[in-house]
Amino acid sequence: MLAILLVCAAPVIASYFAYYVVRPEGRTNYGELLLPLQGVDGLAAGGPDGRPFTLAQFRGKWVMLTVDSGACAKACEDKLYSMRQVRLTTGKDRDRVERLLLLTDAAALPAEIAREHEGMHVARAQADAVARLFPAAAQASVSDHIFVVDPLGNLVMRFPKAADPNRMKKDIAKMLRVSRVG
Repeated sequence: MLAILLVCAAPVIASYFAYYVVRPEGRTNYGELLLPLQGVDGLAAGGPDGRPFTLAQFRGKWVMLTVDSGACAKACEDKLYSMRQVRLTTGKDRDRVERLLLLTDAAALPAEIAREHEGMHVARAQADAVARLFPAAAQASVSDHIFVVDPLGNLVMRFPKAADPNRMKKDIAKMLRVSRVG
């Protein structure tokens, strides 16, 4: 009788032990959450046509954003490709996600890149203002990352250099699923 009681109580005792003593790490996201939240709506930028541009125009949408030069080298092309593919894999939620390339120099974006990434927004901003609002990880520059801005205009996540699109997709899908805004 004691053995039956022990067998029945063992899972309950093991769960209390695991929760209160072992405490497993609860992190399941690939991208780095950026806390405390920082609003990025105030970034002064200009659109490709020279008109003023702000991130506030994306209110209500999730934004995958990257920063680079207008020359857009191989690493830039890889980030843009990843952003496009991750957005496409969100399926019916893809209209909730926008893509933005912030250029920090006067170089023109090559026409073939603009054609390949139709629907992506492009804006120009001062490099020092971008560096203040978008923090880079240690041993990296701001242009190494893909950032995620939430529908309220807060910077919420940063993906590492040469991010894995499959893991990015899981993070974006999870945010879209649990979000009640955007």
